[in-house]
Amino acid sequence: MFEFKKTTHLQKRRILIRVIVAGVFALICFLGLATRLWYLQVVRYEGLAARADRNRIAVVPIPPRRGEILDRNGVVLARNYRDYTLSVVPANVKGPVREMLDELGELVYLSASDRRRFLQQLNQSGRYTPVQLRNNLNETEASWFAAHAFKFPGVELSARWVREYPEGEAAAHVIGYVGRISEADLAALEEEGRAGNYRGSNIIGKKGIEKTWEEALHGRTGVEEVEVTATGRPVRTLSRIDPVPGSDLHLSIDIELQKVAERQFEGRRGALVAIEPKTGEILAFVSAPSFDPNLFIDGIDVENWRKLNESPDHPLINRPLYGTYPIGSTYKPFVGLAALELGKRTATQRIPDPGYFEFGGQRFRNAGGAAYGMTDLHRAIVVSSDTYFFSLGPEIGVNALHDFSKQFGFGQLTGIDLEGERRGVLPSTEWKRQAYKKPSQQRWYAGETVSVAVGQGYNSFTLLQLAQATSVLANNGTYMKPHLVNLVRNPQNGKATRTVTGPLYTIPLKPENLAVIRKAMVDVMRSGTARRAFAGTHYQAAGKTGTAQVYSLRGAKYKASAVDERLRDHALFMAYAPMEDPKIAVALIVENGGWGATVAAPVARTVFDYWLSPERMARDARPLPPAELDESEGVEEGASGESPDAIVPLEDLPAGAPEDEPEDHVPEIHAALSTQRAAVRGRQ
Repeated sequence: MFEFKKTTHLQKRRILIRVIVAGVFALICFLGLATRLWYLQVVRYEGLAARADRNRIAVVPIPPRRGEILDRNGVVLARNYRDYTLSVVPANVKGPVREMLDELGELVYLSASDRRRFLQQLNQSGRYTPVQLRNNLNETEASWFAAHAFKFPGVELSARWVREYPEGEAAAHVIGYVGRISEADLAALEEEGRAGNYRGSNIIGKKGIEKTWEEALHGRTGVEEVEVTATGRPVRTLSRIDPVPGSDLHLSIDIELQKVAERQFEGRRGALVAIEPKTGEILAFVSAPSFDPNLFIDGIDVENWRKLNESPDHPLINRPLYGTYPIGSTYKPFVGLAALELGKRTATQRIPDPGYFEFGGQRFRNAGGAAYGMTDLHRAIVVSSDTYFFSLGPEIGVNALHDFSKQFGFGQLTGIDLEGERRGVLPSTEWKRQAYKKPSQQRWYAGETVSVAVGQGYNSFTLLQLAQATSVLANNGTYMKPHLVNLVRNPQNGKATRTVTGPLYTIPLKPENLAVIRKAMVDVMRSGTARRAFAGTHYQAAGKTGTAQVYSLRGAKYKASAVDERLRDHALFMAYAPMEDPKIAVALIVENGGWGATVAAPVARTVFDYWLSPERMARDARPLPPAELDESEGVEEGASGESPDAIVPLEDLPAGAPEDEPEDHVPEIHAALSTQRAAVRGRQ
């Protein structure tokens, strides 16, 4: 009995001890939880609260509406429209992606190219990065998917702004195009510190005005804070900062004039630039053949890319800006003016022209073997006497001719608001020393100046440079910077700012010397090489025809029918009108077209006839009245779209500096155009 009671007592003690131990353990656990709760709620409150907000608040970027591009009369050249898009976040898709595509394809049409492009981008993107599946959904497709969206987690329907170029191929090389943002674009944006402004955007300017004026056109991205559920479904909007749309750009281009000029190049290759001399506004900028920029908006397909990229006509090359050519006899008015200004020859001084110029034991012949007898400067320009200008070359000297010609923009970057401008070659003794590696090739020979004086030899200029030089000549030596964007309209206050407000410099030319050259250029149109093309005009133009040889004949007689079409001479022409008050200056080239007088001059006549017609001039209007212009300040640096290598003031131009990268062949028309060094032959 005693032992039983003792055993019961021991059991009670054990139970009590266990209860106490369990109680202490429970108390310790409770204290631990309380301490942890205090630590999280008090000590870590700020950090964890912010993290919790981030978990329940989604920050959604709102891409801005891209600015529009309009011509000088307000015709829209690049605009935007709303579009519905399907995109997929791979991490949120339940099940295999291909099965999801099959099911979705029964609801919304998905082409084979849509699937192929999506799967390709899927492999290149992160799991949480939205990948575009289908765009251009119509209202019916969008509403149908919205009603069944719950069946497709990870697939999102959204609206976006889409770029459109209503004029198609017209002025495509000027306007350019937009395309999807690439890795290289992102890297460049990161380096410039602008990547944050492109969150939510998937396009960026790739070419033309769309690229050089990207910062102004893009605008400023907005942001929206949205409360979401754990599954990512939006509940309510907490705050919103509206995006700022991009600026609208008013070009100096007249799209109707542009179309008139482009029609003259149908079936041809070539370039044309028309400039208003008093302002530097580019009125037409033709590169033929052209292309449709709408093909590039959402990524060009393989077939169209192959057609453009492999075409022997190279439609993607911006010929006025990037192609460089010998300009033939169109250079002669500038060489003649140089002779007068430098005092090398007077306007009335006559020299014999027996049909050739003999120098250093070599004969340099006139085109076609023509002989003009005793010839002064006026007659030499009118009939395009090569002999007269051959003789001027050694008298002026290559360095003096270089220094004079560069004032007009030859061999210089104009600073036009397009990327990809080439400098070309304006030869000098210093240029040749730096262009060649071998000492024997670095020496300048006096005979080389003979060919340079007729626009051949080492001369290699862009059509933009020839048009600009013609414009400066028409403007009495005043250099207005050539530009395409005339006005930039602020989207917030509606005010517009001019991009160019005054001349860069004025070449000190004697009026009497200018008068000699002008009178000769007028007679080129009246009785000279362009008389047939400009017969019966109601205005008086001044100009010069030109023909530039593509390859050396090595003494053989030129016969177009016996030469491959792409090796035939280039036809050139430069002119301005009206002579007494120039409103338009034009330079053009028809590649492998033959004679400038019969092929190029009629193109300029058509352009002049349209621009100077009484009907057009009567309805000529600017897009903004003067009261709406903001003349207080110019466009900020970096927003102007100006080329990084803009033209410098006249006094800062180096004398005899190298004009291009060292090369072992000159002149260069363009690598893709397969041209070779031009021979000494200045036919017109």
